[in-house]
Amino acid sequence: MTDTGGAPGGQGDDTPTPSQGVPQIPAPGSGDPKPGEDHSASPATPPRGWQPPDAPANPGPATPPGWERPAAGQQPPYGGQQPQWGAPQYQQVPPYQQQRPWSPHGLGKPGVIALRPLNIGDILDGAITTIRRYPLVVLGIGAVVAVITAALSFLVQKFVFADLQNLATTAELGPGATEEELRNAVFGAFGDVLIAVLPTALLTTLLTTMANGLLAAVMGRAALGREVTFGVAWREVQPRLLPLLGVGFVYSIATTIGVMLCIVPGVVAYVFWALASSALVLERGTFRQAFSRSVRLVSGSFWRVFGILLLAGVIEYLVNNIIQLPFSLGSGLFSGLFNPSAQVFVPSTGDLLLQSVGQIISGTIATPFVALVTVIVYLDQRMRREGMDIELARAAGVQPPQAW
Repeated sequence: MTDTGGAPGGQGDDTPTPSQGVPQIPAPGSGDPKPGEDHSASPATPPRGWQPPDAPANPGPATPPGWERPAAGQQPPYGGQQPQWGAPQYQQVPPYQQQRPWSPHGLGKPGVIALRPLNIGDILDGAITTIRRYPLVVLGIGAVVAVITAALSFLVQKFVFADLQNLATTAELGPGATEEELRNAVFGAFGDVLIAVLPTALLTTLLTTMANGLLAAVMGRAALGREVTFGVAWREVQPRLLPLLGVGFVYSIATTIGVMLCIVPGVVAYVFWALASSALVLERGTFRQAFSRSVRLVSGSFWRVFGILLLAGVIEYLVNNIIQLPFSLGSGLFSGLFNPSAQVFVPSTGDLLLQSVGQIISGTIATPFVALVTVIVYLDQRMRREGMDIELARAAGVQPPQAW
């Protein structure tokens, strides 16, 4: 802060500038009339804080109300102590030590999220902002997973509908078919379906887990405002690929078995272990540490994390159904919905391909959204519990106005 130069006595660097609400003292003689002015008019009222040219260099504060400055050698009235009529008895606070005003971005917003504890709107907005800011990387990862998943689904549906058609043909044998023949046909069809569905579900789980790991790496850099490419994300995930796939496999099996048993154990496992993949990728820990870190971060915030993940799942479900609805109608999937007497509808290869196109489009958008929401929940829990917002601000090079 520079010296004003016009104040009597010359004030130091701690003197606030006029922009801080302290008026400047005009230089002596600045109130003299200029040539051409009307001298008959009364002079303007001196500005507030103005001092005459012959004023002392450091006049000190004004006399407090009710006090009269005693003469030299005279005791102050009421036996009180004589006040110090000198320099002001206060110390000015430098601007950087004054209270910092509240900021909606906390310590800043170098990337897609503000560096502060987030609410539900911030989390959803952060996921959408990441998709909009890095569409090639985020939607590219989602598209790869969606294409492979749709291809597997196409093969399974082709096989399943063929078995259903055979089952319907067997059921039309009429009274001549024995009970054992019907039972063998039913169990054979469901057994074939189960054999086709289980490997597909396992492969889909592994692909989704890999996508979640890549998107966790993307979100870790997007939160700092850094460049994000698929190559950078892959280099982050590749050393921990096997533990990541293990985490995804155990997480899927545990939640599925829990839901089949009593629903509640599956929900508990789903929430407490939801942040394991993000912890593994961003903290570069081990298989066991990923689960323990997820449980530690979720503890005490179970219902909050559950509500956010449930809302993200509902949004994913709506997006999938809205996008896939025109393709399903075009394939004739609902043609026998209002006709109970209609035969079992077996879609053709073209119908299945049309449904797969809708599945690819919806999966490209919905799958990354849920994964990004999960990673932002992980970052939010760490900012709330461990002060990670300060670490992120330092890593992003943000310099807040007050010392950390």
